[in-house]
Amino acid sequence: MFVARALLLLAAIAFTSAARAQPLPARVTFPSNDGKTTLVGYLYLPQGAHAARAPAVAMMHGRAGAYSTKANGAYDASTLSQRHRAWGELWAAQGYVALLVDGFGPRGYAQGFPRHSYDSRPEELNEVTVRPLDAYGALAYLRARPDVDGTRVGLQGWSNGGSATLAAMAAAPNNQGFKAALVFYPACGLHGRFEDGYKPYAATRVFMGTADEEVSPKRCKALVDASNAAGGDITIRLYPGATHSFDDPGAKRQKVEANADATDDAVQRATKFFAAQFAARAQ
Repeated sequence: MFVARALLLLAAIAFTSAARAQPLPARVTFPSNDGKTTLVGYLYLPQGAHAARAPAVAMMHGRAGAYSTKANGAYDASTLSQRHRAWGELWAAQGYVALLVDGFGPRGYAQGFPRHSYDSRPEELNEVTVRPLDAYGALAYLRARPDVDGTRVGLQGWSNGGSATLAAMAAAPNNQGFKAALVFYPACGLHGRFEDGYKPYAATRVFMGTADEEVSPKRCKALVDASNAAGGDITIRLYPGATHSFDDPGAKRQKVEANADATDDAVQRATKFFAAQFAARAQ
């Protein structure tokens, strides 16, 4: 049942491990705002009828990196993880340009990191001080493209990339930021950088499962509730029984009914959210 619901929602894009007929994304490169790193990105272009200058979504991977665990040292468009492929294809089907940012590979860590490795990860991958600079490098790249409407670029991140997305949404360089953000199961400690308060500059939506085995839903709810009380346009959706990586299309995650239900709901909410945000043009 969950497969049928997801397939209906994705208009046969196959947000599962089913056969895929979509073209591989193009590999592109662009500078991070850290001033020294040339990032790799994978570009999904709109499918079917779409605007000449389309909205866009920059996507930030989690601690496991951009690629499948089965990549076996071949890190390219053909070995991207199922989740990243599914979301990239989803946004392309919505008429958007989608850019998956590989921030680990160019720094020598394409394979990503296992669970419980947080304290041993290098500072050059810090999700609060470094990875937001990658997000803004992606934003600059997308805004320079003639097929992108630079006033309608959203940001999406998962896990460690979700934390980076939260940090990125705290302040926009030169007041030139993202239109809105989607954040999936982030760690919300954020190195203590926002103990005096967190308030995103644009609408932000957080999605997590209550059974997350890697990060704390309680801590994230506290962060979001405090931010919302202070006037931040941010909400959190907690899915009972759903785990970390609940939207991974693979059978291991999707055979858990709570994950399948969470995926269906989150995909619907995410697509509606960006559609509404992108429809609200800046005055």
